[in-house]
Amino acid sequence: MNKVKAFIERGADGTYGIYIDLEDNTLNYNIHGDGKTIDEAIEDFRLGYEEMKETFAEENKHFVESEFEFCYDTASFLQYYTNYFSIAGLSRLTGIHQGQLSHYVTGRRNPSKRTIEKIDKSISRFAKNLGQVQFV
Repeated sequence: MNKVKAFIERGADGTYGIYIDLEDNTLNYNIHGDGKTIDEAIEDFRLGYEEMKETFAEENKHFVESEFEFCYDTASFLQYYTNYFSIAGLSRLTGIHQGQLSHYVTGRRNPSKRTIEKIDKSISRFAKNLGQVQFV
């Protein structure tokens, strides 16, 4: 089964959209999802996938099955995960000032490529460390 990246982005109106890179020729269809929250957008995206699968079956067309890897833009990631981690905690984790992170969450400012890489490395390192935790 193919694994395809699906990109989650927050729009200017505060809603979320999910789309597949149109330059990725892995799939023989295109789907997207929208919602007021990331969870709603993912649900809409998965519903679109199932509806596309049904349509292809009804039309007797070959449907390329896929698993999706959801990739967040920085604002969407921070907005979604601040439900689980505080801005203060993310600041300590990334070394980025709380006020700056808050601007990214609200969409008032966009992080530079360098800042995105710093956040990505910090979160990845944290996830790796967390994945090694064992309780006794």
